Amino acid sequence: MAGIYLHIPFCRKACTYCNFHFSTSMKTKERVLASISKEIELQKGYLEGATVSSIYFGGGTPSVLSTNEINDIIQQIKRFHKVKTDAEITLEANPDDLDQAYLKTLKQDTSINRLSIGIQSFAEADLRLMNRSHSAKQALSCLQNAKAIGFDNISIDLIYGTPGLSTNVWKENLNTIFELNIPHISCYALTVEENTALAYKISNNEIPELEDSHTEKHFNLLTAAMLQHGYEHYEISNFALPGMYAKHNTAYWKNRIYLGLGPSAHSFNNFSRQWNIANNVKYVKAIEGGKVPYTQEFLSETDRFNEAIMTGLRTMWGIDLAELGNKFDEKFRLHLQTEARLLIQKGHLEKKDGSLRITTEAKILADSVMSQLFYCE
Repeated sequence: MAGIYLHIPFCRKACTYCNFHFSTSMKTKERVLASISKEIELQKGYLEGATVSSIYFGGGTPSVLSTNEINDIIQQIKRFHKVKTDAEITLEANPDDLDQAYLKTLKQDTSINRLSIGIQSFAEADLRLMNRSHSAKQALSCLQNAKAIGFDNISIDLIYGTPGLSTNVWKENLNTIFELNIPHISCYALTVEENTALAYKISNNEIPELEDSHTEKHFNLLTAAMLQHGYEHYEISNFALPGMYAKHNTAYWKNRIYLGLGPSAHSFNNFSRQWNIANNVKYVKAIEGGKVPYTQEFLSETDRFNEAIMTGLRTMWGIDLAELGNKFDEKFRLHLQTEARLLIQKGHLEKKDGSLRITTEAKILADSVMSQLFYCE
């Protein structure tokens, strides 16, 4: 099984925290979409005939696409790939795009069967700080409308750790999710990325610096509330009601192959990773000339081992020790055994059902725990 990711590099506004590749100008939209369609053909052999079980429209803001544009891309994928009849097909969307008319046409006229909605917060002050293009009212109404129209596979993004976000307001955000019975939640700590408006504003004292203790408190409230309401913490940043895991992202974490299409999109085939140029104009010119403009990195055994550690420990399934032993040389197995023993003693890792997992208490320390298990030449 394989996945296909499409990077739609357009947004109506630039969020203060975002360092993804996008443009707020729609001038090149038609040519970029035509080039993505052409890249589907140029990259038709990348998955080597594997059946596609998930298609993910990411970005950027894919909800700037019309339903005809979405259908054209999906049909082009189906021309060159075998797609499962029950494939998960996700559209990332912003609340201000999801009015009733658009939601109805998505439901009736496309094969989109999952929405991933960038809510980020139900609090107006947070949305202004992040320079989001929607209001708190739109955040709530788009979810109500999507459910009423018949979308039952919905994920939303929330951001915590923002300056000024009180404990009470964070709890209110979470309670809104529970009241609406949203089946999948992705929650991310606000981080300061280089060359973003947020970094600039903090450096100029327009916004207070982020506090780790503030972020940790929100994370602990989040995990406790999710558990209380029946959600499974199946990946560090993701929670789902039973059976509602994101199939596409779960495939990433389980190191399955995927093809990325569009400017800046990444692809992975178990042996190498490649990423397209993050420039709309250069991407279009290359594709129109019949060439995919990508950079490729071939993965050493050490690279693959460290990625298996990183992706496996992010999930509730952890690292299957038998599977790992079959894939890698004995030196890697002995290294993991030695380093894991120390972390188990600290209460940061546990062995269960033949797998190695991060403990609930250590999830806030996940990056540090993973790095201590990496193999260094």
